[in-house]
Amino acid sequence: MSTLQITTIQSTLFWEDKQANLNMFEDKIKGLQHKGGVVILPEMFSTGFSMNTTDLAETMDGNTLHWMKRVSKENNIILTGSAIISEDNQFFNRLIWMLPNQTFGFYDKRHLFAYAGENQFYSSGNKRLIASVNGWKLNLNICYDLRFPVWARQQQENEYDVLVYVANWPEKRNHAWKSLLTARAIENQCYVVGVNRVGVDGKGINYSGDTMVVDPLGVVLYHKENEEDIFTALLQKETLQSIRQQFPFAKDADGFTLSNFDE
Repeated sequence: MSTLQITTIQSTLFWEDKQANLNMFEDKIKGLQHKGGVVILPEMFSTGFSMNTTDLAETMDGNTLHWMKRVSKENNIILTGSAIISEDNQFFNRLIWMLPNQTFGFYDKRHLFAYAGENQFYSSGNKRLIASVNGWKLNLNICYDLRFPVWARQQQENEYDVLVYVANWPEKRNHAWKSLLTARAIENQCYVVGVNRVGVDGKGINYSGDTMVVDPLGVVLYHKENEEDIFTALLQKETLQSIRQQFPFAKDADGFTLSNFDE
């Protein structure tokens, strides 16, 4: 298909209250005006950006995964966002890509935010997840990954079409968030979707949201700050292909390989 429907949900989060967050997001999803497509929730959407792994972590057979399976199926959507997952005696900030048929893929956050101590509680992933939807390819990432362009860089021409970042990115650094989302779109000649939260978390940190959809030329198609909002974007494959054909910059890119990287 030539069009990809993506819905972003920018919301406040109930601090470390899983059931309250799951109920809230389910109500928002049920009320969507535009059904179907991909629905994107923020980073750690069921808890907020917490280091309380002992009390909050779940297995891949836990309540949050079962909730994602049910909500995805009942609403006929692809549902994605990250949660705190325990596996093999380690904790991961794990993005789940849930399909309506209840099959899923996942991505473990590669770059852990040491400034907030995330690296002391979570293990880093070393494998990218590029998902396919109706002829589109989406490269899925989490928050701090945005600061590291090599991780996101197209490793071959037209490797993916959309970069997705789910985040709990603080308001005090929102200029970096907005600038880097735009930069990733320009340098990779792809759409970029960044979904952040709003409100204040349990540590008193404020989040301005600034959820954005950016086109392959770096033009901002959608931006919302400081309030809850739900937005549905229709991304156009013809626009993407036209830009890549008119400006074939990828052909001049430097070749490279990533160390500690699993294909």
